[in-house]
Amino acid sequence: MQQKYWIFIGVMVLAVLAGAFVYPSYVDKGIDAANAQFGWHLPHMWSKPYVLGLDLQGGVNLIYQADLSTVPDKSGAMAGLRDVIERRVNMFGVSEPVVQIQGQDRLLVELPGVKDVAQAIEMIGQTPYLEFSEARAETETQQILDKITEVGAAQEKGEDVQKIKDWQLALQNPYFKPTELTGKYLSKANVVFDQTTYKPQIELIFNSEGSKIFEDITARNIQKPLAIYLDGASIIDTSGDNKIDADDIYAPIVQDKITGGTAVITGIANAKVANDIARRLNSGALPVKIGSPISQETVGPTLGADSLKKSLWAGVYGLLAVIAFMIIFYRLPGLLASVALLIYVAITLAIFKLVPVTLTLAGIGGFILSIGMAVDANILIFARMKEEINQGKSLAAAISEGFGRAWPSIRDSNLNSLIVCAILFIFSTSFIKGFALTLSLGIVVSLFSAIFITRILLMVFVGPRLEKLKWLL
Repeated sequence: MQQKYWIFIGVMVLAVLAGAFVYPSYVDKGIDAANAQFGWHLPHMWSKPYVLGLDLQGGVNLIYQADLSTVPDKSGAMAGLRDVIERRVNMFGVSEPVVQIQGQDRLLVELPGVKDVAQAIEMIGQTPYLEFSEARAETETQQILDKITEVGAAQEKGEDVQKIKDWQLALQNPYFKPTELTGKYLSKANVVFDQTTYKPQIELIFNSEGSKIFEDITARNIQKPLAIYLDGASIIDTSGDNKIDADDIYAPIVQDKITGGTAVITGIANAKVANDIARRLNSGALPVKIGSPISQETVGPTLGADSLKKSLWAGVYGLLAVIAFMIIFYRLPGLLASVALLIYVAITLAIFKLVPVTLTLAGIGGFILSIGMAVDANILIFARMKEEINQGKSLAAAISEGFGRAWPSIRDSNLNSLIVCAILFIFSTSFIKGFALTLSLGIVVSLFSAIFITRILLMVFVGPRLEKLKWLL
């Protein structure tokens, strides 16, 4: 058997396997029927569901705004915030969450499949904010206290406090100022026990960068207090009134420069409190503060299912329209190109499952667009083939010349499309990224189907009989 027939069989086997993977339920029905008829025990096809985005399966879209007013390295703080929130939402068990930075101080959080929006917001809002603050100089403290007194007097008189010079100073802690060491640099928090008193302590372990920052802070604050705050309040009850409020300030005295990247918090009431604090810290200590979401959008599962259904029908109609066009205008080559197009669809959908690609409405739109683009190469090839046939060349020679001469144009046009897809994927939001990803995957697979599969199908049908039926070409 000639090599082209072996390749043809291989392509058909690939197409059948891809189709079976994309639609395993139909294969499973056949397996069940065979098992019942012949008493076999054949297993079902290995199946893997599509990963659907928020707009198709429902969920919640939240946008948070971070407070970067006291943060010098804003981009670094936002990157740390993104990483911590991402780790936090992964603990929810949400499938394919999206956490992305938007602009300079906003964070987008997408939680597909989440039905209880209030619970999701609460879980994100519980993420603790850990900060270390060093003592202010006496002159600086007095300046802030004076400003607090001045603003308080203005408020009593009903005056506009914003007209007071540097009135924002009154909002600051007069005794401690934030350092660059925050929860961003915390690797882990462990509950340990003092070997002498057996009282619970919390061991804070910083990463390499945090270790260096902590060493610098302790070096410049020897014999000075270093306050530790969790969510803007003291990390433990220091006043002994069984509650943590403004009267509590946990600020141990730094005895010496601390190296090694480890700090120990003492004075904790019991192991339960220690475990609770450690759990909150390990769930994600935020490098900057965030409040309630400034934007909230919920997509119900019913609306998502309806959008998915409409998108699928749009894809079917688009595919049928392309097939009809190819057959009407290009006859037999168009029919073979349509077969290659169906194989292309099966292979691409199988890749979407295997990767997996998170499918959104925009992503499905990109895939549908790629179906139309998949036949562009065939149209160029068939036009070249007709030119060669009109010059009196044989069908085999026309096919070879058609593919050879059309390839540079096909390569350049698809390469440009892939470059645009790469730019969209790198610089755009998650919705556009889905479009760019599905379109780029579709373009790559379409090159394989147009250049390889269509050519094999044409070569299989080449023969003396077809040479006499050139009206089909």
